[in-house]
Amino acid sequence: MDNHHSKRKREDQYDEATTHNGVDLSLLESLEQSSSASAEPLDLRAAKKLVISFERRLRENLEARMKHPDRPDRFADSEVALHEELDRLRTLAGAPELYPDLISLNLFPPLVGLLSHDNSDIATDTVSLLSDLTDADEDLDDPAPAIALADCLVENNTLELLVQNLTRLSESDTDEANAVHSTLAVIENLIELKPAVAEMVCERTKLLRWLLGRIKTREFDANKQYASEMLAILLQNSVSNQKRFGQINGVDGILQAVSFYKSRDPKSSDEEEMLENLFDCLCCLLMPVENKEKFMKSEGVELMIIIMKQKKTAYGSAIRALDFAMTKYPPACERFVDVLGLKTVFSAFMGKLPIGKKNKESYQEELEERLISLIASLFGGVTRGSRRDRLLSKFVENECEKIDRLMEFYIRYSDRVKAETERFNKLELDDLEMDEDEQYIRKLEAGLYTLQLIAVILGHIWTSEHPKIKARIELLLKQNKLSKEDVKDVLQEYHDNIGDSDGPEEKERSQAQIQKFISAL
Repeated sequence: MDNHHSKRKREDQYDEATTHNGVDLSLLESLEQSSSASAEPLDLRAAKKLVISFERRLRENLEARMKHPDRPDRFADSEVALHEELDRLRTLAGAPELYPDLISLNLFPPLVGLLSHDNSDIATDTVSLLSDLTDADEDLDDPAPAIALADCLVENNTLELLVQNLTRLSESDTDEANAVHSTLAVIENLIELKPAVAEMVCERTKLLRWLLGRIKTREFDANKQYASEMLAILLQNSVSNQKRFGQINGVDGILQAVSFYKSRDPKSSDEEEMLENLFDCLCCLLMPVENKEKFMKSEGVELMIIIMKQKKTAYGSAIRALDFAMTKYPPACERFVDVLGLKTVFSAFMGKLPIGKKNKESYQEELEERLISLIASLFGGVTRGSRRDRLLSKFVENECEKIDRLMEFYIRYSDRVKAETERFNKLELDDLEMDEDEQYIRKLEAGLYTLQLIAVILGHIWTSEHPKIKARIELLLKQNKLSKEDVKDVLQEYHDNIGDSDGPEEKERSQAQIQKFISAL
């Protein structure tokens, strides 16, 4: 996900709302501001003047409000002056090297305090200013000043105040809709500068709950798209956020949001991107076991099968979600068999994929790899009884066509891995040595993991002791000048590289199963 690219796209969408007769009003405004500011170079002396002027205007506004709390006409002028002062502070965004000095000058505590100003327009101005200040240029030689700003903002409760302010914004008002966008931009900017913010903001605020409500709205717009992206950012690398979101009924909320697309396609590329973000969120959520259980209770398995049957844009994403849901989770595998998912998935496995603008070779290959992973998960989760028999029978029906297809994939990925192995062996002859770990990673990138999954599926169907299946596998291996030894070698390498991320007991169990396949072959 290219956050910077999509951020610029969203800004473009809001730019449309700030043009008049083809003239960009915000550009004119910024030109006006820069021309008045350009009279004085922005150094520490100029920055101090800006800070002193801001503090004076803020003090005047607070005093006017305290003196005349029920007479808006008596403090309106001071509010206009404060608004203008906030606009002048925007020039500071062009000099991030001054941020440590601005922190020393104590600019940020009173500035952040304006997020809870009684006048929502002042709060909106503040959000917009913070968005500019935190939008650090990727090419900064020294990111330390921007990181110092992020630390200062977090220490001064900016996250809490931003999210509190979100709840009072009405997106029916264009300025306030822009402020929602800017709020999410500030949070995204802070996460980029200080990744720990991703968990902090979820621990300290109700942002996850707000995002959940926002993605469940029916109408699509730029803020719904941004909300889906922000949610994906928060969930992608944080198990605690995944669990936290699951606890507020987030799995069901995401399923509701994607169900809108079960029989319809997104109307634009932006809406399609939002749908992909929602499925990214769903796949992240399906990492913790407790969320897999919630997915099942909310009939997520059934919904994904319906989406596959409808063959709309979300088709490939539904396969991916099922793959995540069924990995190392037998109850979801059993449910999948019970609700007649085998017919749908094996139809796709045999190449009956929806043809569309996106159905290019790379997309088709990605789907095929997901399907192989999903079938391997099914064999791992459905271990006995009539469900296992139904799964195995798929490989016998129609003259063992599924075994033919599986072996077609085996040959394809085996050839790729061999070609990559020959390539780095040749590099070693040229004295460009690679250690074993690097060689293994290169082979995984060339398709070794998919080859290993195919070998695991072959192990499962071979140990079923079905004579027709065994005869077919041996025939196809022989036709391709291969033997069972080749499959055993793939399984042995897989066995030797099983990690213990799921604990030593799971590692031992997995290795024992692979060893059983090797012995049977």
